[in-house]
This record gives sequence, structure tokens and C-alpha cells, in this order.
Amino acid sequence: MSTYGKPRIVILGGGTGLPVLLRGLKYYPVDITAIVTVADDGGSSGRLREDLHIPPPGDIRNVLAALSDVEPLIEEMFQHRFKTSNELSGHSLGNLILAAMTSITGNFVHAIQEMSKVLNVHGKVLPAANQSVVLNAEMEDGTVVKGESKIPYSGKKIKKVFLTPGNIRPIPETIQAIRQADLIIIGPGSLYTSILPNLLVPRLGDEVCRSRAKKVYICNLMTQAGETHGYTASEHVKAIYNHMKCAFINTILVNNEEIPPDIQLRYNEELANPVYFDMPDLYDLGLEVVQGDIGSHENGSLRHDPKKVAKILYDLLIAETKKRYEA
Repeated sequence: MSTYGKPRIVILGGGTGLPVLLRGLKYYPVDITAIVTVADDGGSSGRLREDLHIPPPGDIRNVLAALSDVEPLIEEMFQHRFKTSNELSGHSLGNLILAAMTSITGNFVHAIQEMSKVLNVHGKVLPAANQSVVLNAEMEDGTVVKGESKIPYSGKKIKKVFLTPGNIRPIPETIQAIRQADLIIIGPGSLYTSILPNLLVPRLGDEVCRSRAKKVYICNLMTQAGETHGYTASEHVKAIYNHMKCAFINTILVNNEEIPPDIQLRYNEELANPVYFDMPDLYDLGLEVVQGDIGSHENGSLRHDPKKVAKILYDLLIAETKKRYEA
């Protein structure tokens, strides 16, 4: 518990899944720390990373926006992406501001802290490392694909992923947050390119393994071509365990809602299918399985419903802290 009496939640992830979850959780009386991947090397983030030698700001920007409490127009401005024919094309204003703040402060973490004040962010946003990292994937045929943005398009099955360079260090605040957490949430997000890049940061994943906090994995709603095609829920968990060399997840949250045919048809074009939750295998892994109607399919896209998922997680947190204090 924090000094203010709020239970502490640490969430590890990136991509589009993490901001969706945070938009629901920020309305609960909890102390949130979001630990965000810095492996992105595509789009605006990749260009700024390459040109300015800073960690990629895109995933951080989306998390800051999700946790912010400002006028909608301010958030819209922060998320605005330029559509021009010059060098600004494709860049979002928030990415540019974070890049400028990093230059001014000389430190990416400090830049995030300053932007958190400006945006009145609920909670703390931390990069998994205070430097850019390169995500590499070894494929089953032995070839290695370098770069997060290239991995899903290799046309090959992933055997394992790993980070370079070899001297990556987590920032002390992430270690402290994990050690003090009452609940640690993994996901949702792309298994190999959003989830594992956090856990593979030296010491960070080890701290998650050692933590006494309850650990919840939010399973993806759909498989992902180039990463998890054909994976069941238990195979997602096994892939994490194979990389971490420890079995640390206590609970898995899965969607039991039937996906509408029109939504399924749209995802079929992306070679994506609903993740099948294979209950016997999940139980064999010693997992508590929490099922729920947790999907939202507005605008033709399937996402986790922020309010439904946040309610389930908050109930799990309260039950866990109550059990801990009664022990």
C-alpha cells in the first residue's frame, strides 16, 4: 500500500493495449505505475530515435494521453499527427514535444516527468529502460530478424526474442515500483513485441518473478499474424515462461464473449482469430482463470473494454489486499 493508503498497481506493456486498459483504471482509487516498452523502431518514433538518439517516444506518448486529465482539445493536440509533404509528415506533436523536452532536460525520464505535470497525469509513467533497445527475434529456422517493426512481417515462426545491446539497465524507479506493488498486470498487447521487451530488460523481469504481489496476465482477444498465429491462451503463457525461466503468473483474464461474425470476418483478412482459452492446460499451469465479457467492438475494431477490465482488476486487487491484511 502507498503512503496515501491507495493500493499500488504496476502495469507492463506497450502498443495499443496498454493505453486502453489505463483509460479505465485511472478512475479508481489506486496508485498506478505504467512501465512502457522502449523497443519501438517504426514510424515517427523510429525516425526520432534514429535522428536524435533518444528512446522512442510513441508508446510513452499514448500512455501519457491515456492517463491525462486535461481538456479534450489539449489531448487531441498532443496526439495530433501531421499530414504534410515535408519532414513533419507522420510525426505526432506529442512525440516532438517529448523529443524536445528530452533535449532540454538531457534525460528521457525527466522529460516524461515534466510532461506528466503538464498533462496532469494520474499515476506514474516510466520507460522500461532509459535508453533505446533493439528487439531481435530468432526464428525457428535459425535466422535472426533485427527490429521490432520488422519481426511480425518476417513470414517465419518466432522461436525466441532477445534484446541488445548487452548493457541495458532498468531505471531504479521501475525496480522500486515492482517491489512495492500489490498487483502486477502483464498486458494486454502484442506478446513478442510489446510484452516481452519489458520483461527481458535485465533485473526488471527478475523482480517481477520475485515479487510477492498477485500477477495477472490479460490475454489478447485475437491472435496476431507474424507473432501468435494459432496460439491458445496457455501457449501465450508458456511463451512468456520460456523466456523468463520462471512461472510467475497467478491469474489469467480471458474473454468469453462470442465475437460478432462481421468483426470476425474483418480479422480473418488479417489472419487473426479469437484466442481459444484451453482450460485444462491453463489449470495444469496452476492458473486461476477469470472469464468475462471484456471485449468492445466499436468502429469495427475489437479491443478490451476499459471499464469492464478495470472493474475486474480492481475487484481482484481489493480481494488480494484484504486477504493479505487478514493473514
